[in-house]
Amino acid sequence: MADLKAMYRTIQADPFPEHMRLQLGDQELVFTKRTWQIGGEEKGLRYGENPDQPAALYALSEGSLELGGVMFRDSGQGLVSALSEEHMLQAGKHPGKINLTDVDNGITILQYLGARPAAVILKHNNPCGAAWSEEGIATALANAYACDRIAAFGGTVVVNREIDATTASFMAQSYFEVVAAPAFTPEAVSTLKGRKNLRILQIPGLAQLDFLLQRPYLDIKSLTDGGLVVQFSFRNTVISAEQWEAARAEKDGLVVTARPPSRREADDLLFAWAVEAGVSSNSVIFARNGATVAIGTGEQDRVGCVELAITKAYTKYADGLAFTRTGRSLYDLQSAARGGDAQAQQTLEDIQAQTQREHGGLPGSVLVSDGFFPFRDGVDVAIAEGVTAIAQPGGSIRDVEVVQAVNAAEPQVAMVFTGQRSFKH
Repeated sequence: MADLKAMYRTIQADPFPEHMRLQLGDQELVFTKRTWQIGGEEKGLRYGENPDQPAALYALSEGSLELGGVMFRDSGQGLVSALSEEHMLQAGKHPGKINLTDVDNGITILQYLGARPAAVILKHNNPCGAAWSEEGIATALANAYACDRIAAFGGTVVVNREIDATTASFMAQSYFEVVAAPAFTPEAVSTLKGRKNLRILQIPGLAQLDFLLQRPYLDIKSLTDGGLVVQFSFRNTVISAEQWEAARAEKDGLVVTARPPSRREADDLLFAWAVEAGVSSNSVIFARNGATVAIGTGEQDRVGCVELAITKAYTKYADGLAFTRTGRSLYDLQSAARGGDAQAQQTLEDIQAQTQREHGGLPGSVLVSDGFFPFRDGVDVAIAEGVTAIAQPGGSIRDVEVVQAVNAAEPQVAMVFTGQRSFKH
């Protein structure tokens, strides 16, 4: 059996060529492999999805693409693929495929959140937590971290504003694999370098991601048989809270209209819909006050995804209470209680009771769904936890029933249709 610890320390040999060419009709795109001088050696990607998979990073270096009258992103607009030695303020163990794709998915989300300082923490190409705040990047990061302190362990932090000493000090208290920001103060770099294996990536373009909204990129999916599926990348069409309109549905002559969201609800729905672009489907997001409360990812059924997110919200809320009160995780407290620690048992019971009373922090939150609700069950489950507004694509044959569900709620719950689906597979 292979020595897995040794495998993680091993840098895979790179058999990939320096250039890769993609011809679409009479248009050609040329990609150049990226390597870096690290520790006196030329190194490419550390490894791929797993440590026994060789991999390479390529950047678009020549060519442009137009399909159906739509111009795609050009060379010279690189972010992750344009990383140089200068951008690696600290290479750590130097990046592998997952490190860079996590940063990239953070960019997928942050491109829609440029209006405010915003932070995303990611693991396995999904956000653990995300937040934006007019109070600054330190507040945004703390709020993102509070969504899921447990999952954030070993995660990737991506932000759209300079990291200062205060933000770096907060980060240094936890274990992260990667941090990417448009800039770092000297004090922040000094603090973060205390974590010798942390990859510290400076990507100036993170401060100005608006250009990504103008053009799609060519999204290529490889099939098991070696075939390819090529598509335009997803483009979010809802980029302003003013675009929200109350959901309206009609069936057999019956017309129903939902309550429009309040200004606060509309703002939270806009934020959550932006985050949704980076979450694996089926997915839903609960959010409140510019921060995610719980994220349900990759479920096969819609109501099951809502239930999963609710369960996560309760668990993370209880963990937050446990850590605040005792400095221990919820799981440490449960272990102590099982071992006969009477005080731990009492504290645990108090925390569980408070979590139930406060519905895992969900009351007052909004909910977004990347696909329509085929039945009203998912909506009913969310309303029972105190959700006040919902955004979903619409388009179900049962839209009338779904709108009736929010209209029957006490107090009435708002609902808007996004007019587009946001699946990500």
